[in-house]
Amino acid sequence: MSWYRWSGTDLELSVRVQPRAPKDAWQGPDPGGEHYRVRIKAPPVDGKGNEALRRFVADAFGVAPSKVEILGGEHARYKRLRIQDPRAFPIPVGRD
Repeated sequence: MSWYRWSGTDLELSVRVQPRAPKDAWQGPDPGGEHYRVRIKAPPVDGKGNEALRRFVADAFGVAPSKVEILGGEHARYKRLRIQDPRAFPIPVGRD
């Protein structure tokens, strides 16, 4: 899968974010497998979407929100994230 990779103890994820969703949720990999789709309730306004994404990912991976960094795509739907030393891997990795 090319939507995630390990860099030492840090995990880097490539995600496609859908803002204003009914609930925060992991959706599944994009058809090409390059990004993992994530649904976030917050709107993409004034950084609210990015902050909600960081909190959602931090909670899912068992880390503090300060350990989730947006590496690229801060103002786009496609983002690269770094999670420092995650304690869990909540995303199913098997094929759909």
